[in-house]
Amino acid sequence: MRVLDASAFIGDYHTDDDTATIPSVREELEDDASGYRFDALEGSGMRIHVPDEETVERVDRAAGTTGDATELSRTDTRLLAAALELDATLVTDDYAMQNTADALEIDVETISQDGIDERRNWTYQCQGCGREYDDHRERCGVCGADLARKNPS
Repeated sequence: MRVLDASAFIGDYHTDDDTATIPSVREELEDDASGYRFDALEGSGMRIHVPDEETVERVDRAAGTTGDATELSRTDTRLLAAALELDATLVTDDYAMQNTADALEIDVETISQDGIDERRNWTYQCQGCGREYDDHRERCGVCGADLARKNPS
């Protein structure tokens, strides 16, 4: 089973395996060609899956741990939850999704880009005083400035 992200429809991905996606992926497809591919796959048996909120919360926790929570859209989080529930391979070119998938032990297949080489646990750094945080916050607790995601390496 393959769970398809929008990039699979945009990149004209093909597989002989069973496929699934979530309803909000269709809304992300802005060009006619990728929308037609979505509709054609749905018409030929692609499963439309709505993940349980409990699984979505599990993905949110994992994304918080890796530091990807601010990078993942609601659709991204639900796709990861669908792949987890269906014990499926996630098909995506999105690096934040791949990083979170690795933390959740979800297999990933890429379409037109190289996949990630290693999982990263991102940190956040204050743009004012430079203090670093392991988890995302809107503002620094010391000086009140905005935080930016920082590569841990």
